Amino acid sequence: MVAITVDDVNSVDIRALIAKQRDFFATGKTKDYNFRVSQMQKLAKIIAKNENLIFEAIHQDLRKPATEAFTSEIFCVLSEIEYVLKHLKTWMKPQKVGTPLTFFPSSSFIYPEPLGVVLIIAPWNYPFALMIQPLIGAIAAGNCAILKPSEQTPHTSKAIAQIINNNFDASFIAAIEGGIDINQALLAEKFDHIFFTGGTAIGKIVMESAAKHLTPVTLELGGKSPCIVDDDSNLEITAKRIIWGKFFNAGQTCVAPDYLLVQKNIKSALIEKLLKSVKTFYGEDPQQSPDLARIVNYRQFDRLVSLLDEGKILVGGQNDRSDRFIAPTLIDDVSPNSKIMSEEIFGPILPILEYDQLSEAIAFVKTHPKPLALYFFSNNKQNQERILQEISYGGGCFNDSIVHYVNLELPFGGVGDSGIGSYHGKSSFDTFSHRKSVLKNSFRFDIKLRYPPYTMAIATLKKFIK
Repeated sequence: MVAITVDDVNSVDIRALIAKQRDFFATGKTKDYNFRVSQMQKLAKIIAKNENLIFEAIHQDLRKPATEAFTSEIFCVLSEIEYVLKHLKTWMKPQKVGTPLTFFPSSSFIYPEPLGVVLIIAPWNYPFALMIQPLIGAIAAGNCAILKPSEQTPHTSKAIAQIINNNFDASFIAAIEGGIDINQALLAEKFDHIFFTGGTAIGKIVMESAAKHLTPVTLELGGKSPCIVDDDSNLEITAKRIIWGKFFNAGQTCVAPDYLLVQKNIKSALIEKLLKSVKTFYGEDPQQSPDLARIVNYRQFDRLVSLLDEGKILVGGQNDRSDRFIAPTLIDDVSPNSKIMSEEIFGPILPILEYDQLSEAIAFVKTHPKPLALYFFSNNKQNQERILQEISYGGGCFNDSIVHYVNLELPFGGVGDSGIGSYHGKSSFDTFSHRKSVLKNSFRFDIKLRYPPYTMAIATLKKFIK
């Protein structure tokens, strides 16, 4: 097998590759249960075998701590493969559904079938996992796939291309490296589904390109995910879970708490706990901490630093461009109309705002587009129910942060500006499948009343149907 790289890819080659995958898909081989299982088992073995290569690539791109790299990039992928293998046979079975008695003796079924050739475009913040997790769903559902790793994390992109192209036939799965030109060339072609993870602005471009071919899309985007704390909380644990969730991967997480809304009467006490947690987790000099990732590139670094002059810095603010380092930063006295509150931060900066009554916090969240995640820290069941009923968001946690993402029983995805569609576990299988509806009738009975000439009065017909 020959690796497919940016050096030998152009739009003609992409078209030829898609055609090659369509030919392979047409053989029906990918629909076979044993084939799907063998390919996922193969993928798991290859990932385990290349664990050091993946670790090194992610470290070079993001300086991600080993623990974070393992849990969020490798373990989650292997766990999902194991989960899918356990349930795949059940998912693939036709689902029998009810049929109105009017159509006796018919029976009705839903058959999940693969879509065909799919395109998966990965982001840079979790460059390995967010490439491979959708791929698991595509394989499980019986598709062929073309993968486009992020050019913003070149070492991980190269590792993915090496792992995929050296071990899988390109007619089944192929990884293509490259920048904007390659993305544009890919999006110009017709696929049976496009799965994109990234920012809202690029998501709109993907959707516009897909619309030209009537290609369905899954868009995993982002937004300003709020974290709300009321006065019925365990502040010690709340602070630890907020700081961990916010500064995991240096805040470069689509579901990281983007801003903090704290009830006024506990604000000082919570800030004290937050400051304590920052110091406990990352020490007096966070730049020397082995547990803090770096900003992915200088462009993102410069964007984040420009946000540091808004409000009052309580802790952090230190930065080193040569190291792409920004310290975990908490900012108070932030204006709701400031720049930092107008865009997703996607970095290690957490603005703090206050509210008096929960209705104020709810109203504030609803002034922004629907977020990908929401976190509410409170033991008050009534307030929890209000959050559920009054705010629309992709998903989230009560009394925790970001961990809903790893529960494979929970579909993961956004709503509105934060995304279209979902994945993980069964949702991934469904995303890359078409649910084909089939009604099976019999020749044993044939009711003549259905055929012209129609002689039954409408009143009689209504009684018959009922």
